Order: sequence, then structure tokens, then C-alpha cells
Amino acid sequence: MIERSPRARGGVATLGALILGALLALTTSCSFGPPEPDVAGEPPNLPTPSVSAGPDSGDGGGSAAAATVLAKGLEVPWGLAFLPGGGALVTERDTARILRVGPESDTEGLKVTEVQRLTEAEPGGDGGLLGIAVSPKYTTDATVFVYYSTAKDNRVAKLKLKGKPQPILTGIPHSVNDNGGQLAFGPDGMLYVTTGDGTPGGTQAQDPKSLGGKILRITTAGRPAPGNPVRNSPVWSSGHRNVQGIAWDTAKKMYAGESDQKKTGELNVIQKGGNYGWPKVDGTGTSAKFTNPLVSWPVQDSSCAGVAVLESMVATACLQGKRLWMVDVTGNGTLLGQPQAVLAGEYGRLRALVTAPDGSFWVTTSNQEEGGDPGPDDDQIIRLVFSDGGAGRS
Repeated sequence: MIERSPRARGGVATLGALILGALLALTTSCSFGPPEPDVAGEPPNLPTPSVSAGPDSGDGGGSAAAATVLAKGLEVPWGLAFLPGGGALVTERDTARILRVGPESDTEGLKVTEVQRLTEAEPGGDGGLLGIAVSPKYTTDATVFVYYSTAKDNRVAKLKLKGKPQPILTGIPHSVNDNGGQLAFGPDGMLYVTTGDGTPGGTQAQDPKSLGGKILRITTAGRPAPGNPVRNSPVWSSGHRNVQGIAWDTAKKMYAGESDQKKTGELNVIQKGGNYGWPKVDGTGTSAKFTNPLVSWPVQDSSCAGVAVLESMVATACLQGKRLWMVDVTGNGTLLGQPQAVLAGEYGRLRALVTAPDGSFWVTTSNQEEGGDPGPDDDQIIRLVFSDGGAGRS
């Protein structure tokens, strides 16, 4: 099991120092204690990460993981994206705040600074300020993209930090619970947007004219991207209940989580024009019309949100399951071995999950919401490093 670990104490000068120090420690000895002094003679003052003996389910093997709490005291952190100059942007769903986390630090760990509040966002239920993505050209255009709820719809907007959001895609169906909300730039430079079905009978996921229950692929101006399955349509895939996490591997294969289905949670390989079955199929089905999940779990063990990829490992962070599911995949995107769980029950509900520039995982808790059981430090951002070699590993 992974014990809750403290945030950084003392002065870690920057996020870069934290990452460099961690990597020095990991590459020299496969241990997770404080690193040796760096070449400049200044020893980074890091917390001592707690270490997992390994996943608690599956085939019994897998990576040991070191967990370090980078920030705490947040309120339902939902989206997370890294800035090219260091640090990360984090959204809070219910407060509608955009926060900057790092690269500076203070005595509490990485410094958390409020950048702005989006007064245009209207929180309620599972809606509010959701996903965030940093422009691939951020160093020249200083633009970020956000997904948020209003009283009438969900929408995507672009803005320069501290500036007014400029909507580029509106009319995404809005509901109390299923709003999708993830944003990410794909390897093709296009912006991918995940939406929820949001209807009791799941009527929008199979409707090609509706933006609900889909993964959308658009340009930075909000128009349907060239090469989409249907010309002049933003729809990339359909038949989704509530996708809140997407990521790509080095072969440009796309993965997505599926949340809020009645029986199962899913991890899917997303194909151009694929139909993933909701509401006609919940989990694995028999119809050739629908694409079956790569892997599924009982909903009480999953209901997952964020998705991240590290080499051949795909991970998803779970809300009801209160764990990180990890699966190994082959080069063609098929399952290899059995799924394994880490952090099971250790930090409560887990939501956002991204691969950091150094190859570690950053994952957020989501305990300050209905269904959560917040502790005194919630909500938190946790950094995970794995011990069996490769980027972000010892």
C-alpha cells in the first residue's frame, strides 16, 4: 500500500529542481529517498516519497510506485495541462478558478497561484469549469483552451491567461451529471473534445446530428477538422456515455475512458468513425456495428476519468473505484496480461491524470464533491514515479 506522503518541506527552488532531483535519485540507485547534491552543489530539499510494494490486483507483478504529494487544499481539481516554461495549469470545477501550480515552491510544496476565475462558467452537478489544454504554439500565441458549462450548454473557448474567453464551439449538450469535458491536442495538432450524452435514455450518443456522447475533433478556430469521418462534422467517434480522459501513445494510437455507464467502466482504443455502443451496449457486446472496449471493469471498481500513457502502459484514474488502473498494451493496441491497480483506496476518488514532461504521472483527487470523503489535505495533486525502468522511472 502507499501511505499518504507529505508535501515538500523546506525550499525546493523550482519544479525543474524537483524533477531533476527526483530523476537523479532514480537513475543512480532505484531508491526513492532524497537525491545526492546536484553538480552545482545544491541538494534539492524533496519530501521522501512513499513506495508501493506493487499493484494490489492482477497477476501479482507490476511496477513499484513512489507517490509524492505536490499540492493540497484544492477544490475538485478537474483539468491539468503543462506549460512549456515549467509549471502546470489546473482548473477547479466548482470555483471556476484557473490555478498555476509551480514551477516555484514554498514551504508547503509547489506554489499554487490563482490566475483567474471564469465568471462565464456556471457550476452545478458535474458541470462547471472542466478541461484545459495549452496551445502547441503557446510560446508564440500564449493561448489556452477551456471547456466549461453555462446555464444553456457546454462550450469550448480560447483565451490568453487573465483575459476574456472567446467561445469557439457552443451548443454542446449540458446536463446535471454527464458533461464530458476533456480537452487535449492530438499528435496531429488538432483539438479533441469529449462530450457526455446527458439524457436519461441515451438519445444523443447515437444521433449523428448531436454533439452529445461524442469525441469531437476541431481546429483551433472551432471548425470541423480536415479528415474527419464526415465532412463538415466535428464528430470523430460516437456512442459514448461520458468520456473524461483521452491520451495517445507514441504510435499515435488514441485511448479514452468511459464513465457513468450503468454496469461497467471502460478503457477504449479510439478509432476514426468508431461507434462505442452507448446506450445499446454497456461493456462488451456482440454486434459488429459497435467497437468493444479494450478492457472493462465493474462500475463500482472503476467509473474512471483521466487517462495517461507511459511507454506501453495505459492508465486511467477512477472515481468510484478510488484507484489507478494500469494496463500494458501491445504495439497494435491489444491487451497484454491482466490490468493492475495502484493507489487503491489510498487517496480516495481520483480524477485528472496526465503524463508530465519528465515521464512521471500527475493525478488529482476529487474528494471535495458529492460522493467524496475529504481528508484535511484534500483535494491534492500527487506525483507518481514507477521503478522498472524507462522515462519517469528508476
